[in-house]
Amino acid sequence: MKVVFLDRDGVINKYPGDRFYVTSLKKFKFLPGAKNAIAQLTKAGFKLFIVSNQAGVGRGVYAKRTLEAITGRMLSEIETAGGKIDKVYYCIHRKDAGCLCRKPKPGLLKKAAKEFKFSLQKSYFIGDSIRDVITADKAGCKSVLVLSGKEKLANQKNWEAKPDFIFKDLNAATTFLIKQK
Repeated sequence: MKVVFLDRDGVINKYPGDRFYVTSLKKFKFLPGAKNAIAQLTKAGFKLFIVSNQAGVGRGVYAKRTLEAITGRMLSEIETAGGKIDKVYYCIHRKDAGCLCRKPKPGLLKKAAKEFKFSLQKSYFIGDSIRDVITADKAGCKSVLVLSGKEKLANQKNWEAKPDFIFKDLNAATTFLIKQK
């Protein structure tokens, strides 16, 4: 089974900025080509999972029902474009909650692997932050850093972990992954 984990903010939709959240449907804006990239991965036979920290819910910045509405709209637009997300996993806990699901802990990736019965070693995790790279490393996945969100190549000397692959955006990463067959 070919599996790709996707972070949400900065990979699929526009990164809201450090310490900011996507708090409404209006603030959720797909990145150019993201829906098409997900459709291509779907057509190529990948199982796709979204894994994202959404601590704004735990902090009371926005309601869980708002997150569910944003997710519903995102999934329906992805489906309309020909893509399929097999499941969405969110950690809605605050940083200080001590949960096992908040990235960089690999809890949500392990949960997906157990639920859908696949090997994390053969999976890829596409994220826009070094936290995502660390999560992939801890889970045993290959890490793919995209530069369409939080992280910038200029910060490379300060990175705590080195990604297996770096691409401009989800489109470029998708082209690479499809060729890996």
